[in-house]
Amino acid sequence: MNFQPLSSILVKAFSLFPSTSLCCAVLLVCNASCTTNQNRKKKTATTEPTPTAAVTVLPTSTGSKNSYSHVSVNGPYLALTFDDGPHPQNTPRLLDILKARNAKATFYVVGTNAKRYPDILRRIIAEGHEIGNHSTTHPSLSKLSDEGVRRELQICHDAVLSATGVAPRTMRPPYGAITTAQKAWIRQEFGYPSILWSVDPLDWKRPGSSVVSARLVAGANAGGILLSHDIHAGTIDAIPAVLDQLIAKGYQFVTVTQLLAMEQAQ
Repeated sequence: MNFQPLSSILVKAFSLFPSTSLCCAVLLVCNASCTTNQNRKKKTATTEPTPTAAVTVLPTSTGSKNSYSHVSVNGPYLALTFDDGPHPQNTPRLLDILKARNAKATFYVVGTNAKRYPDILRRIIAEGHEIGNHSTTHPSLSKLSDEGVRRELQICHDAVLSATGVAPRTMRPPYGAITTAQKAWIRQEFGYPSILWSVDPLDWKRPGSSVVSARLVAGANAGGILLSHDIHAGTIDAIPAVLDQLIAKGYQFVTVTQLLAMEQAQ
């Protein structure tokens, strides 16, 4: 079937029916048709999806050893870790500081606090950080029976998993108190490597934020695991200077399992 252009149809219509009213009607129909087509094009253009930038996700690992205090890596990477939280005021403030600098951290939470503040745990995970197991009541694990250690770790593990849907993958013994035998069976049973530290600013003694920041910056080196506590307001006060000075030196902050994956990559 052959279709004639609209212009030729209109010419024939005007020659057969030269009435003004008919002309106006035809023009109105054309106008409406054109407007509808233009609106359809505009609508199509505005509903097309906007492309988004790809997000780089670093690989993670629990490593190959039962325990780590430092990780051998090729590159200026550090793991900043915080113990004993979450704290209802300090931890959210810390998260704001980390977010402003796009720095990732690992939070070794105590089970009793994890149960009290599940919303903070969810925010930690949502913002790309990591949660590790720091026992339920913060005892010295080296003084407990295997069953006592198992109970301390399992309750905290379950609290984190229940709140976030993400299970802890590493643990830190309170006070660093753990035996070689405990490290081995904890790794075998829970899959946790025991994470200690390469720098301890002794912030629990509350020496002042400037002292805490100076100690963390001075002790940092590639593959280091920096210890601090988000239950102390003075520690949170120190973190902006720590981050800014170490970032200026070229360091990048990753989670513990990301740091361990870098060792595996080597």
